[in-house]
Amino acid sequence: MKLVILDRDGVINEDSDDYIKSPDEWQAVPGSLDAIARLSRAGWRVVVASNQSGVARGLFTMESLNAIHAKMRRELAQAGGHLDAIFVCTHGPEDGCRCRKPAPGLFEDIARRYDIGLQDVPAVGDSLRDVQAAVTLGCKPWLVRSGKGMRTLEKGGLPPDTEVRDNLAAIVDEWLREE
Repeated sequence: MKLVILDRDGVINEDSDDYIKSPDEWQAVPGSLDAIARLSRAGWRVVVASNQSGVARGLFTMESLNAIHAKMRRELAQAGGHLDAIFVCTHGPEDGCRCRKPAPGLFEDIARRYDIGLQDVPAVGDSLRDVQAAVTLGCKPWLVRSGKGMRTLEKGGLPPDTEVRDNLAAIVDEWLREE
């Protein structure tokens, strides 16, 4: 099975320091939906693993989060693709949960759902915590410069084997060329 794990904000959609709180605020990163559609057509299972602490912070509700994901799925379907699953952590940073990246809980849930090890499964994010969560279970970390990716690069501290590309479309171009 070809599986990829994507962060949401900054990878699939534009990110905001004020959080994406409604479907109206959700805007796809140029090329990201087409990239996911190309993966879908090539037989990949595309899964999202996303921290959504805005729920715990009271910035938006689960209903709003579900509406945002419904919009994302609709726009992705219009591009010819689909997401196999969306895994979210709605806890705040001080909740001490195991699912908030950089903790590995979301990735462990994905491994259980698909009954596989995640060794070398590509995981794409725009933050240090995204790649830290990925490498904990042996995923291959990829960082995009979109979203908060440039800030992440400037801060440094990435795991040594992290691949860096401009955006999800550039990564998918590379993966599909190699198939």
